Amino acid sequence: MTGDRRARAFGMAATAAAVAILMSLAPGGCSRADLQVIARGPDGGAGSGGGDGSGGASGGRGGTGARGGAGGRGGLGGRGGAGGKGGASGAGGDTPVTCPTPALAAGDRTVSVQVGTTTRSYVLHVPTAYAGTSPVPLVLDFHAVMGSGTRERSSSVYLPVTDPEGIITAFPNGLSGPAGTAWNIGPCCVENADDVGFAVALVAQVATTACIDLDRVYAVGVSMGGGMAYSLACDAADVFAAVAPSAFDLIQETVGQCRPARPITVIAFRGTADPLVPYAGGASSVIPGMPVTFLGARATFQKWADLDGCQGAPSAEDANGCSTYGTTCTGGVEVVLCTKAGGGIEQGNPAVAWPALSRHRR
Repeated sequence: MTGDRRARAFGMAATAAAVAILMSLAPGGCSRADLQVIARGPDGGAGSGGGDGSGGASGGRGGTGARGGAGGRGGLGGRGGAGGKGGASGAGGDTPVTCPTPALAAGDRTVSVQVGTTTRSYVLHVPTAYAGTSPVPLVLDFHAVMGSGTRERSSSVYLPVTDPEGIITAFPNGLSGPAGTAWNIGPCCVENADDVGFAVALVAQVATTACIDLDRVYAVGVSMGGGMAYSLACDAADVFAAVAPSAFDLIQETVGQCRPARPITVIAFRGTADPLVPYAGGASSVIPGMPVTFLGARATFQKWADLDGCQGAPSAEDANGCSTYGTTCTGGVEVVLCTKAGGGIEQGNPAVAWPALSRHRR
């Protein structure tokens, strides 16, 4: 796996009972893909493109340049471009977005994308309210272990909230590991899979066929899918505006390597009686040879507050069990922990998560 990607690890618990619980959530080296996305910048002039190994130069807070291939993430014109291969010029913030035509028809389709030498796939969901005439957010919704994009699409709690707004959702498919389909977030739970690269390539590809606001791309997920959302917050905050993981925490083994490129909003949902990821934290030896130690829900909450430079104390829990660092974090981001007393593997509350996610841009 390329050295520029920091390993992430989050555990899953293993026993026959745990497997049954996880199945109930799903009814029914590594190289970056070449990414060709040009996004509208929020504030002004165009950013220049980056050559091999160099980032796009800043032009005001110009648009995002085309992202790079195997040589690294492409130059980000206008955000102080990071090194990469062939970042193209970013369009200025006052330049209207040209939406792809014809507009995508409503419905679900399975789409493939190449990530290095591996072909990956995802289910792309286009709601009937999507018109294709103005940019909309994109949500990536990650399944639990042994799940699939199709199963996550059928069980996702977010679509009833996001579909009426015409928001496009992608449901990525994990690769097969020792416990079934899963995500590579460090020493657990799929080896030799660049899942962060997959997520970034997916975003770039969807933006070529749908009218996507690339400053409003979000990640959600349940159980191990929540672990993948954390992984993207740690490793791809330059692409994702905010994340809402459910039923998962950071882990001791790699928490020190979580260094987001910028402050990022994190809204977590946890149950105090989760049978797989102990609310108070602790060791898990679920998958053979892949032991991990969970920080616990509150320690993870505090860690994100530290990473985002939040000051003072969080708010008291509200009627939804949510405690928030909401006004004291760097860049106006939020760090939220929503706890359900006696709750198990919580899938999250989109009535809480979506309004919070959608008010943040990268």
